[in-house]
Amino acid sequence: MAEHYKKYIKSADDLVTSCEQTRAGFIAFALEKNRRSTPYIESAKSFKILASEAKTPKELLLINNIRPSLLTAAGLSDKALNHLTEADKDKAINELIENFLEPAGEHFVDEAVYRYLLIKGDSLGGSMRNLVGAISQQKLVRTLLSNMDVMGIEYSWIDTNNPRVWIAQPNDDYAIENNLKAIGWTKEGNNRVLSFNLSIPVVGKNVDICLFDCSLDDYNGGKVVQTPEKLIMLGELKGGIDPAGADEHWKTANSALGRIRVGCSEVNPQLKTSFVGAAIENSMASEIWTQLEKGILSHAANMTVDNQLINYCDWLLTI
Repeated sequence: MAEHYKKYIKSADDLVTSCEQTRAGFIAFALEKNRRSTPYIESAKSFKILASEAKTPKELLLINNIRPSLLTAAGLSDKALNHLTEADKDKAINELIENFLEPAGEHFVDEAVYRYLLIKGDSLGGSMRNLVGAISQQKLVRTLLSNMDVMGIEYSWIDTNNPRVWIAQPNDDYAIENNLKAIGWTKEGNNRVLSFNLSIPVVGKNVDICLFDCSLDDYNGGKVVQTPEKLIMLGELKGGIDPAGADEHWKTANSALGRIRVGCSEVNPQLKTSFVGAAIENSMASEIWTQLEKGILSHAANMTVDNQLINYCDWLLTI
């Protein structure tokens, strides 16, 4: 019987992210960034209207309600504000006024708003970089839920905000992938729990995808990690779509997978490993394919290719 991954991956070429998939990924990321920028735009509108009560830049200091926004426009992040005194903050606002707002003349309010948006945009960029992993995990979970729905598999799940309580499968599971920490099910008498971003003691690092042979009770809020023989599969997930960072992401993931195999070689030699990535270039595709063919890597998928991701989730539900 052919290996499970071979249903849709016949060679290294099948793993490579196409130009069309890369473009689609960038567009999807841009749309998400625009969606998440909406609160900043609305805040800037409010800032402008409130700040417009001032006739001169110095009068902005008299409007207490806009002080937090002035501090942002002055270039101070929320993290920086925790380390500054009120005198430091006053100095920053005064320097903003003297160096940038007063030279702008009658357009000083617009200048303040532009600078506010510039700093907020930088903050958004940082948060979006952190969200790449979360967004890819959400896509994987949603695909898994879709497979379970088609196969008639019932499940329970854990919310990231309440990591010790199992929740029964809802009638409408809309958007639960946004907060899902773990999911458990029973199929053909086998109890399974799939969890994300757990620190595995025998590995000494966090692992993106963790599949356990255990019941909901045995999962015990994630304490099952103390029983490595319960591990079935550990996998790495890299959702960045930028081809420029693809090789580096693979090197990081490959190194992590190597640590996993070494750490579990004695306590769980049957452990399976997998890799799911969005940006897969030719050289890394060849390495992944070679590892699959040699049995070093148990499964892999390009998450921009629907049939590969669906097949990967099918594998999770059958191993």
